[in-house]
Amino acid sequence: MVTEAKFQLYKEKILSLDLPLYDHDLLNSTFLLEKDEKKKLEVYYTPFDYINEKARVVIAGITPGLHQMRKAYTTVIENRHLNDEELLHKVKKSASFEGTMRNNLIAMLDELEIPRHLGISSSSELFGKANHLVYTTSILPHAVFFNHQNYNGSRPNILKTEMLLDYVKRYFIKDISRIEDPLIIPLGVNVSKVLDHFGNNTHTLKGFPHPSGSNGHRHKQFRENKQEMKRQIENYFYINR
Repeated sequence: MVTEAKFQLYKEKILSLDLPLYDHDLLNSTFLLEKDEKKKLEVYYTPFDYINEKARVVIAGITPGLHQMRKAYTTVIENRHLNDEELLHKVKKSASFEGTMRNNLIAMLDELEIPRHLGISSSSELFGKANHLVYTTSILPHAVFFNHQNYNGSRPNILKTEMLLDYVKRYFIKDISRIEDPLIIPLGVNVSKVLDHFGNNTHTLKGFPHPSGSNGHRHKQFRENKQEMKRQIENYFYINR
């Protein structure tokens, strides 16, 4: 499990919920980890406590959104018969970047020929039978909301917001240090800025756009950076054969 796993504190509370889950089931004081009223920020527990220390590739988003949070809770409830390790692994496979974002992410990874380097046929396998090759995570591992909306990493600035920066240090930086020299793929410019700030990994892919459907610039950004990203990926896997 991740360095500061909280699943045991929240497991029974999650299992006490009835399906289907509604917003008020999740966004309440039971699952609230922290809030900053002045900055209009709220952080809610999300059961992404599984870590794959043997991953070759790390895909890092900003924070789970409400959709991923609901999917994660639902997966816990539907798979309550599993032991904690298996259950949390299942949650990661089922809920990480789930939805349109995952489809967009898979398409871009395929175009960059990530499957060829990993010996798989499609990047979709990273969320299935080839999940042992990847660690999907977020620099803010629990669901963050700004003014009651999914936080997009821009406002407020993570690097200038003590509460958010503390989450990056306590969770993401500690956990990522447990994985030996992975290729880190930051999803979007806001994640890249945070990784650049800490500068703790030489194999961070530069130029990958955020795969959200609401990111209208992602196609242009991907085209402009595609060849350079492919060069970086070739170089990483050549060094780490």
